[in-house]
Amino acid sequence: MQRYGSVIGLKPEQIAEYKRIHAAVWPDVLRQIKASNIRNYSIFLREPENLLFAYYEYVGTDHDADMAKMAQDPRTQEWWAVCMPMQAPLPTRQDGQWWASTEEVFHVD
Repeated sequence: MQRYGSVIGLKPEQIAEYKRIHAAVWPDVLRQIKASNIRNYSIFLREPENLLFAYYEYVGTDHDADMAKMAQDPRTQEWWAVCMPMQAPLPTRQDGQWWASTEEVFHVD
């Protein structure tokens, strides 16, 4: 199992809507997350900075392939089309990233 964390901004005027849609994520999207070997997935919001922090545990054997498969899923693409306009990617993210990757610097079970 590998842990992943990432961050992105959230547009202030979209906070209520972002919370609303994430209170009832589409079942097809949830199924695809599970099929992509993602477990224990959470998104946290830090206000007033309006930063989202996402955390998940990956239990598969080929993260890149599973993420590519998820990105090709039509229903997931529809979900992202709803969510992405609400988000404000960090200017310091790496090329090709929407959510900026983070480095794990501490963990204890």
